[in-house]
Amino acid sequence: MATHGEIWVYAELEGRKIAGVSLELLGKGRELAQALGASLAAVILGDRTRALADVLFAHGADTVYMAEDPRLAEYTTLPFARVLTDLVRERRPEIVLYGATPLGRDLAPRVASALRAGLTADCTDLQIGSYESGGRLYQRKLLQIRPAWGGNIIATIVSPDVLPQMATVREGVMHVPEPVDGRRGTLIEVPVQLDKEPEAVRILERTTHPRRVDLRAANIIVSGGYGMGAKENFALLEELAALLGGQVGASRAAVDAGFIHPDHQVGQTGTTVRPKLYIACGISGAVQHRAGMEESGKILAINIDPDAPIFQLAHYGIVGDVREVLPRLIKALKGKL
Repeated sequence: MATHGEIWVYAELEGRKIAGVSLELLGKGRELAQALGASLAAVILGDRTRALADVLFAHGADTVYMAEDPRLAEYTTLPFARVLTDLVRERRPEIVLYGATPLGRDLAPRVASALRAGLTADCTDLQIGSYESGGRLYQRKLLQIRPAWGGNIIATIVSPDVLPQMATVREGVMHVPEPVDGRRGTLIEVPVQLDKEPEAVRILERTTHPRRVDLRAANIIVSGGYGMGAKENFALLEELAALLGGQVGASRAAVDAGFIHPDHQVGQTGTTVRPKLYIACGISGAVQHRAGMEESGKILAINIDPDAPIFQLAHYGIVGDVREVLPRLIKALKGKL
């Protein structure tokens, strides 16, 4: 398949706004486009979305492909997959990126299957590089990097022979670029042809439940693990987080034990975070958890086990029972504040 050299980001919608992960991907897409000498485009499917094109331009898109139709007002798999697949076949981008959200994980495989293209799920990094196989050297290919085997190894996956190269990328692992007010690009209106599309699914009612906490935007996170011992002990984390102006996070073990709601989970199967300060309380530091917080600015670990893996990652460590250390830390902070 020939290529026009474009890198595409599927711009997912959250209500009437561009999803945060899509803005993150525009930042990474700009890096990839510069490495390839290519242009960066965003693709948005919906209804009455024209005003959002300026947001995409401001965050780095050179081109915005916009498909507007009342039948695209709510996401359903078949119509969205049909429109996007037809557009990819017509324009032939080199790379297409999606957020690894429930929507992205549903849409991307449909498009990949229709195009018989490769797709790597849940990437944590993307790079441009070379790849050798069977005595043949492939250059300027997308290196799709993701944890494998439960996070115990990092795999680099390449789709060298078929375009487009496609990947879904986890939320929170890329930086959102600073918007440039007044930045302009090319808006291309995409005709929507769905006359023969079967109505396999109809949305009868839509109910949304906002997240209890936005860990991705938090500068300070106080996280608790199974070592907190009980749900009641998370009150210590809430008090400390309130003092510091932060949010409360948790490991998967704590969530599975019922100590706190899943919205607070940090890690490979939770939210990936990059706070300025991450305080890990009673968290052993399994690789799955570390994958979601290891890029924090500073990490303070509190654990009763001096050999806990979390201390290998932490900038500062306190060996002790969190149920004894936290009250002392809270008391000291109250004295200072």
